[in-house]
Amino acid sequence: MYQDPAFSRSNPHVAIPSATATSMPPSIAPLRVGLLGLGTVGLGTYTVLRRNADLIAMRTGQAIEVVAVAVRNTARAQALLAPEVTLLSDPFALVDLPEVDVVVEVLGGTTVAKDLVLRAIANGKHVVTANKALLAEHGNALFAAAQAQGVVLAYEGAVAVSIPIIKALREGLSANRIEWLAGIINGTSNFILSAMRTQGVSFAQALADAQAQGFAEADPTLDVEGGDAAHKLALLASNAFGTPLQFAQVHTQGITQLTGEDIDYAARLGYQVKLLGIAKRNEQGLELRVQPCLLPQDHLLAQVHGSMNAVMVKSDAAGLTMYYGAGAGSEQTASAVIADLVDLCRSARLPAPLRVPYLGIQASALKPLPVCNTGHAQSRFYVRFNIGAHTYSPTELLAQCHAAGLPKVELHSFSDKGEQLAVVLLTQALSPNALDAALAALRQVGAVRGAVHTLRLETLQ
Repeated sequence: MYQDPAFSRSNPHVAIPSATATSMPPSIAPLRVGLLGLGTVGLGTYTVLRRNADLIAMRTGQAIEVVAVAVRNTARAQALLAPEVTLLSDPFALVDLPEVDVVVEVLGGTTVAKDLVLRAIANGKHVVTANKALLAEHGNALFAAAQAQGVVLAYEGAVAVSIPIIKALREGLSANRIEWLAGIINGTSNFILSAMRTQGVSFAQALADAQAQGFAEADPTLDVEGGDAAHKLALLASNAFGTPLQFAQVHTQGITQLTGEDIDYAARLGYQVKLLGIAKRNEQGLELRVQPCLLPQDHLLAQVHGSMNAVMVKSDAAGLTMYYGAGAGSEQTASAVIADLVDLCRSARLPAPLRVPYLGIQASALKPLPVCNTGHAQSRFYVRFNIGAHTYSPTELLAQCHAAGLPKVELHSFSDKGEQLAVVLLTQALSPNALDAALAALRQVGAVRGAVHTLRLETLQ
């Protein structure tokens, strides 16, 4: 197959002729894609590339063609692919093909996928991936390998798929000092919380509905325990603050312990419960946390329902910006993957130092920042617990809270539950460590019985 010298990294300054709507310049060879996987995302990528081939070529000045696909089930794939596409059962054979310019990895996982990406990079091939777990856990090593080889490693599809948030942070907001970002970045959890609120169903029932409708995996642990959101937050934070990836430092709490009671009480108080990924810069370093939080009912992020995603960014020049869209889906993810391929068409012939850096800042300027202990990160809190029916009056309970270290609390529920009273408090701003100490003191004097349910209250202003 003909290899255009203009695409060679050894000749990066070749001028790129302009394309017309009807034909491609003969001097620009197509960008040849090897696709690892033909599942939901892989098939979506192949489908959109073929359906919108002319439009994409008009925008890039270069055609993008899938020339090889590696899958386990070649019989199924054969029925879906054009005859000219080389079909392989060995993914390592694909990344070794000389006629592949860029490898698109949509297999998932962090073991075989890592080996494949490293081998593709070693072979001098560019890589596009939608694998957030792979990058969050091994991205520093993968980016270093790509840097050494002078190839692109792109990953817009790894975070909030249809939302071009990586591009926004790296390019659209490149003049800004980012102060904080917060987002609903896991569609499964957001679908479950929306169902619990609007339908009054339990967590278990909402999860079953999400699985039935294809929004949750058979094993939903990564989604509902916050791991998926933590992977994405690690990538967002590095791009926002110019730091190496620090996934292991993300404080992660899921939604499995939430009850309908808490969601109902939150609604009565004018709040919604959302699983948020939050990254903040402060004087000590960074806060990196994924956890369910109360948001004011009229907050923009509180209006994000179902499986949708949204990310809000606060920066010094642009101010407050918000990005909203589908957080999952075949062609939605394909849109982000192909956006990376389009960028690759535009930038592959540039010298590596002139391309957009992998994490938004030149590799030599990346600066590790300490991640703060979230036990010290202050906010207001929602607190729910039970007390004995005749233990304290509301006035006496407030006095006990004051003595325990909660001088400014709002008592919002003191309702009879037979032998016990349900108490709901909103605290002043304090740290989780201080809250835990106060609750321990209340338990010691008999003001708290059974489990205590706490949620941060975020205003994100």
